[in-house]
Amino acid sequence: MNALKSHPRVTFWGLAVLGLAVAFACAYWLRQAQAAPVKTGEDAVPVQMARVSRQDLPVWISAIGNVQPLNSVNVRVRVDGELQQVLFEEGQTVTAGSLLAVVDPRLYQAQVAQAQALVAKDQAQLANLKVSLDRASKLAAAQAGPTQDVDTYRAQLAAQHATVQADQATLDTARLQLEFTRVKAPFTGRTGQRQLDVGAIAHGAEATGLVTITQMNPISVAFAVSQDALANILEENAKGALQVVAMSRDGQQEIARGHLSFIDSQVAPASGQVQLKAQFDNSAAKLWPGELVSARLLVQTHHDVAVVPSDAVQLGRDGHFVYVVDAAQRVQPRRVDAATVVDGKQWIRQGLAAGETVVVQGQSRIAPGLKVTPVNTDSTAELAQVAP
Repeated sequence: MNALKSHPRVTFWGLAVLGLAVAFACAYWLRQAQAAPVKTGEDAVPVQMARVSRQDLPVWISAIGNVQPLNSVNVRVRVDGELQQVLFEEGQTVTAGSLLAVVDPRLYQAQVAQAQALVAKDQAQLANLKVSLDRASKLAAAQAGPTQDVDTYRAQLAAQHATVQADQATLDTARLQLEFTRVKAPFTGRTGQRQLDVGAIAHGAEATGLVTITQMNPISVAFAVSQDALANILEENAKGALQVVAMSRDGQQEIARGHLSFIDSQVAPASGQVQLKAQFDNSAAKLWPGELVSARLLVQTHHDVAVVPSDAVQLGRDGHFVYVVDAAQRVQPRRVDAATVVDGKQWIRQGLAAGETVVVQGQSRIAPGLKVTPVNTDSTAELAQVAP
């Protein structure tokens, strides 16, 4: 009976405790709701943007090039003898005709003297035969001597003429051999390593030369391009020699500027490429024979065209398109006529006007009509980090 009387009291206190708990929970919820910010609109998607510009767009073709001298020759001693003098330093720039070395000339001086003496002797005999022929002709004309003598002297005179000519040829050869004892530079260039020392016995028949001379200025760069570009290159080069820029192998540093000087007469069947050469002024000696460079051929320049970063152009089912950002910072896709890409710049033939803003990175996170906000980054990884 007492238990039944105490039951309403327990129920009362339980309800009281439950009410207090609910009150405290409601107060806590209201406090948190007041502290939390109230969203008044949609969140803008961060993307990288760029403005459409109009500019001249040069069209370049890049290839690996090999620096080649216009002339390089192994200067050899052309006569046998002891090398008496070496008159150049390794790595020296020598001019055409400058004296490089001297071979002992005494043997060849004696040969010249001997040939000169032989020429003088035979010329004296020739002069004597002329006198004899003149005398015999006068006697025969006066019928005071036989005409047979005239014929004999004429034959002897003709033979002596031939002998003197042969002697003169021998003398010219001896003089030439003597001249060969003085080794001269065939053209202006830079000397390489010296192969013979003073006192060495040089032989004209040996393959080993005295030194290699390489012409350093002007200099050429040989490179190859695809046959697909050949027609355009030929057309533009007919208007004037095309410009070629020699760059460092990484393409970051310009070395020299020159012009296209040679287009090969045939395409290599195996590679489908055609060989080209460009010529450069190398007075500063920035290009070195055998060096590998990046050769950039300027084929043509498109003037005053609409240009956007190439990453802005997307390829869809209906062709190329870009996301254009309007004044309200909302994006809409727009089809464009995309043409050449040069150094990360896309030429847009139709579809965009200068000053319009396009999305460059972040296209995968947007849809037509969404609001966007610009971020100053070129990295899609950083765009992902700021994504909500």
